[in-house]
Amino acid sequence: MNRFGKVAVLMGGRSAEREISLKSGRMVLEALRKKGVDAHAFDPREQGLEQLIAQKFERAFIALHGRFGEDGTVQGALEYLGIPYTGSGVMASSLAMDKWRTKLLWQAAGIPTPQYALLSKDSDFADIAARLGLPMMVKPAREGSSIGMSKVASVEKIAAAFDLAAEYDTVVMAERFIDGIELTAGILGEEPLPLIRLETPRVFYDYQAKYFADDTQYLCPCGLSQAQEKKVQEQALAAFRLLGCSGWGRVDLMLDREGSAYLLEVNTIPGMTDHSLVPMAARARGMTFEDLVLRILELAHVG
Repeated sequence: MNRFGKVAVLMGGRSAEREISLKSGRMVLEALRKKGVDAHAFDPREQGLEQLIAQKFERAFIALHGRFGEDGTVQGALEYLGIPYTGSGVMASSLAMDKWRTKLLWQAAGIPTPQYALLSKDSDFADIAARLGLPMMVKPAREGSSIGMSKVASVEKIAAAFDLAAEYDTVVMAERFIDGIELTAGILGEEPLPLIRLETPRVFYDYQAKYFADDTQYLCPCGLSQAQEKKVQEQALAAFRLLGCSGWGRVDLMLDREGSAYLLEVNTIPGMTDHSLVPMAARARGMTFEDLVLRILELAHVG
């Protein structure tokens, strides 16, 4: 399929999500090749991005998760090099990677998101627990895949949760826990995909539940009425667009016991592994994994 030219599948990288990125990248690479695309693996940890020019790549499929891949840095480099790439642009990627600044924008626009507080080692943890309630979530502001995240049920455990999150980021957030249904909305182009409901016997939908556990349940159809699902999809798409996101991505949210949605975060380069959610949602829409990957490549950002 020569219309794309030579395509680099960027995978691996230097983030804490390197191993998952390699899994995503390998699956994307295989799918593109099945579709006849001249695709090649490219690990930015192993060779400099200038090699994209030297090796005459004409388009990039970004399968890098986390920092130096999902945060606008590689997007900026690709724009400078003049290479079209998949997913959101520089600004949107950077904003979406930062959960704190994402919240600030959503709050300003009236998009519902859980109440939060920034934490430091000098914070009054008891006061924050009183304001947010327990249990609550403690997380690094700029990591993905639930890395460094904890669900905290007592004031005494907040300090340890903060220390864990602080290993991954200088900005640490505490967030009110929404007791209810966990949902995810894939976005492809200008359309939301069918919602997926997540259920896990673990304390929360953490790194193990996302990528390795066999007891995580993914429900699609998600069990909501058609009208309620459409409303949630519209909220997710609005939250995605507000950050300037484009191409494809995933919006994570909680539905409380009264049926109100609370937006948690946007993933601009979601996982593309055998446990990943966007491929599941696309399959429910009637798309094969190969067709999904090809569509994402077609939507490549051109600067």
